[in-house]
Amino acid sequence: MKHLILIISLLTINCFSQKTTIYTIGDSTMANKENPEKNPERGWGQMLSTFFTDEVVIDNRAVNGRSTRSFIDLKLWESVYNSLKKGDYVFIQFGHNDGKLTDPTRYTNPHTSYRHNLIKFIVETREKKAIPILFSSITRRTFNEQGVLIDSHGDYTQEMRLVAQEYKVPFIDMQYYTELLEESYGVEKSKELHLHFNPEENSYIPKGIEDNTHLSIKGATEVAKIAVQQIKLLDIPLKKEVKL
Repeated sequence: MKHLILIISLLTINCFSQKTTIYTIGDSTMANKENPEKNPERGWGQMLSTFFTDEVVIDNRAVNGRSTRSFIDLKLWESVYNSLKKGDYVFIQFGHNDGKLTDPTRYTNPHTSYRHNLIKFIVETREKKAIPILFSSITRRTFNEQGVLIDSHGDYTQEMRLVAQEYKVPFIDMQYYTELLEESYGVEKSKELHLHFNPEENSYIPKGIEDNTHLSIKGATEVAKIAVQQIKLLDIPLKKEVKL
């Protein structure tokens, strides 16, 4: 009986070890949100498991407020690096908080420290024979008075694109695709993709909120779907595990 239990345990461990893990690293637009039963906010990384088979494990390591600098300095990247195994993936999305000019613990120059931090993630992921994929930051809902959606991220997206080209890393331009998403909804209806509640409209946010950066359940689902649709177009084994 003991031998049978041991065999079953070893088979279970072996089956789990064969699964591919996707580690997502980034900021609050990607991160898991607490109290999902009541909280109307979601990160798009939180919704990814909906679009993959059971052969993929999503390990969302994105954290609210993180930039490439603080993700490294707080040892969050070290934890991911130590967990990586051959064939895993690292989805990398930073930029929102790297642009915090008044915060020296998070700000990075897009052409120097931001660039080099991205390279660090790529090189060290590949050291573990895992596969990095770069995702530009999703857009903010920033329409001007004329209804034009304004650029949210300056040089950060362009610098990520250049790093992807230089290091031959798959690059998914989430800024571009989420701009198209926001524009397709229009100025008013696009509020549904974010957190817009009047006072007392939502019990979790009784004071109300107008947040054009973070995502609602609908918004996070739409953004995750975009990411996965683009993964299907890449020449990587992971595309076979997509359920779309």
